[in-house]
Amino acid sequence: MPELPEVETTCRGIAPHILNQCLHKLVLRQPRLRWPVAVELSRQLPGQVVLGVERRAKYLLLRMTKGTLLIHLGMSGSLRIVSATVAPGRHDHFDLDFGSCCLRFRDPRRFGALLWTTAPIEQHPLLAHLGPEPLSDFFNGKHLHDHSRARRTAVKNFIMDGRVVVGVGNIYANESLFVSGIHPLRSAGHISMMRYARLAATIKEVLRSAIEQGGTTLRDFHNQDGNPGYFAQQLLVYGKAGQPCPNCGSSIRQQTIGQRSSFFCIRCQH
Repeated sequence: MPELPEVETTCRGIAPHILNQCLHKLVLRQPRLRWPVAVELSRQLPGQVVLGVERRAKYLLLRMTKGTLLIHLGMSGSLRIVSATVAPGRHDHFDLDFGSCCLRFRDPRRFGALLWTTAPIEQHPLLAHLGPEPLSDFFNGKHLHDHSRARRTAVKNFIMDGRVVVGVGNIYANESLFVSGIHPLRSAGHISMMRYARLAATIKEVLRSAIEQGGTTLRDFHNQDGNPGYFAQQLLVYGKAGQPCPNCGSSIRQQTIGQRSSFFCIRCQH
């Protein structure tokens, strides 16, 4: 699944091509995505100009003249800048045709989304209750410490809760907890302010590094040019069960926590 760095990479990649461009047409080939795409958008969107290209959590926001398009990549989605003359593939479900270029959405599993709203975007039901962005000044150790008091949930589940902080998906939660030396099953309410300060700083570092390198390539994600991201080459523990810990040499353990695969070192994380 594309995580925050992949979505941020996509956001930065497509922005120069579509910002301030007028949409000529929406070509909708498959309206049955995670939520049905409103077919009337093919009539409503042409003629509108893209005034902003932003990211909130894992949602891409295209601020148009009369509202905002929300795009979610789902489990396997990707956006590419292509020529409108390039024939669509089987899983290319919609195009935003700007004349000079085309923003094409591909999603084999169809868990992605294309939604439209004319209301203030921060009031949208999918965004209204989200926590702060992990790279913002609002996210820090005090924020984590304050929201974790009396919480018995595992700290890994805690930092992956979008109401606490957005965009810390499974891969980056594993990596951040390892670098911070915190066991993923440790109770969120039993972690000190000092350790949360280190964890918050580490989350920022890990995400920034991933963004700089174009996101994490696992199975599905490719950036807007069709090229893979490269952060996977630097993963320390994720997907490395049985391999030696890069710190102490012990075998990396794997365990399911909150229905997600977790990887950690029993010696280095406590």
